[in-house]
Amino acid sequence: MQTDTQQTIAPEFPVRRIGIINGLGLWTLYVKEVRRFAKVGFQTILAPVISTLLFLLVFTLAFGDLRPAINGIAFTQFLVPGLVMMAILNNSFANSSSSLIVSKVQGNAVDFLMPPLSAAELAIAFIAGAATRGIVVGTVGVLCIFPFMPLTLAHPFVAMFYGLNAAMMMGMVGLMAGIYAQRFDHLSAVQNFVLLPLTFLSGTFYSVKILPPVFQHLSAFNPFFYLIDGFRYGFTGVADGSIIRGVIFVGAINLVLALASYAMLRSGWRLKT
Repeated sequence: MQTDTQQTIAPEFPVRRIGIINGLGLWTLYVKEVRRFAKVGFQTILAPVISTLLFLLVFTLAFGDLRPAINGIAFTQFLVPGLVMMAILNNSFANSSSSLIVSKVQGNAVDFLMPPLSAAELAIAFIAGAATRGIVVGTVGVLCIFPFMPLTLAHPFVAMFYGLNAAMMMGMVGLMAGIYAQRFDHLSAVQNFVLLPLTFLSGTFYSVKILPPVFQHLSAFNPFFYLIDGFRYGFTGVADGSIIRGVIFVGAINLVLALASYAMLRSGWRLKT
């Protein structure tokens, strides 16, 4: 039997109740992802914005007023939403993919695998962190362009929908690419042979209506086309394709990617083995 003294000395440790969702753990991982890119803001935020401004400057100087209006819109006004969307896509992908591959290469993936976080909570935190970086870069880019070229938002909620869904889509693609990749050149292969062609063939710098019919039909299967076209419609009110079809297509793609991201994290493939 325990004595009274032993009962008094024995410490009592409170038991933390996590509940169905580990909100504190999810928030902590999300904040870690945000601080990760915010700490090197010159590289992760300022550099992409400068690249967007340089693209705009080069196209403006190269074509100026020589390029005819596209769908009744001045070429530069047509170009800006595409450049901003391209920055959102690239930076959302870069955030989640680099976070995963760096953790694997440095051997500290255990830092997010050991805490009591479910696969869904891990996915939400990584994707939200990537989407935050994409949205921040896109917003800063628009704010920097505005003094030189006044922009209007014809349909702000449409622009917000496509901007947010684009950031989440590439956050999920980056998450899966980071899990798949075992070296940095694996990520480069995904960027150069998959994402770059899809971006440049999606109507970023031109209207897909000028393409031959066969390529116009192929554009209907390119999710980047719907993202850029819908985002441009939010600014200009003019689109090459159907906005409703784009909403359905983008929503379906994001649902599939969300399920795939969850399944990969839950399996532990190339993370726990």
